Amino acid sequence: MPAIHSVAVFCGSSSGSNPAFAAAARDLGRGLAESGMRLVYGGGCVGLMGAVADAMLQAGGEILGVIPEFLTRREVAHTAVDLTVTDSMHSRKQRMFSEADAFVSLPGGLGTLDETIEIITWRQLGLHQKPIVLCDIAGSAAALGAAIDAAIENGFASPRVRDLFQVVSGVPALLDCLRNLPHSTSAPVDRL
Repeated sequence: MPAIHSVAVFCGSSSGSNPAFAAAARDLGRGLAESGMRLVYGGGCVGLMGAVADAMLQAGGEILGVIPEFLTRREVAHTAVDLTVTDSMHSRKQRMFSEADAFVSLPGGLGTLDETIEIITWRQLGLHQKPIVLCDIAGSAAALGAAIDAAIENGFASPRVRDLFQVVSGVPALLDCLRNLPHSTSAPVDRL
């Protein structure tokens, strides 16, 4: 078994405009299952979220979906996975944080960006030391990297923030990275 047992994946609730995004989500789902790692994700059945979960299910992987109650009413909850329903977006993030040993960001929209920036910020604040990996698919991580670089260049962030996360290109490199990461400890969730 790898040191990393559970991986929280942040990704889009749509599939995006490039077919490479959905292909990467499917490859990640299969790869996590084959590596014996559990998927912790936003609980959706649509977009990249649905693609990664469906691939995990097909490969026999273990999944925990975490979704706020109001999204279940929009009929986007994945009914074939172990699902935890929370009372808010914030409690969803806290539960995903507590269940994960590492965090992966795939392409996505504002929700994915929000989750990724927040988990990086929590690490900057010393609330955890869990690994964070941005998976660049067809240049998808470039804009977030540029935003972080702009914050550094304009004196709003230290250059050390670049050490809070890694960027890898493609799913094979991401899976290799996850397999070789040590297990990290974290601060109690109530400090969040």
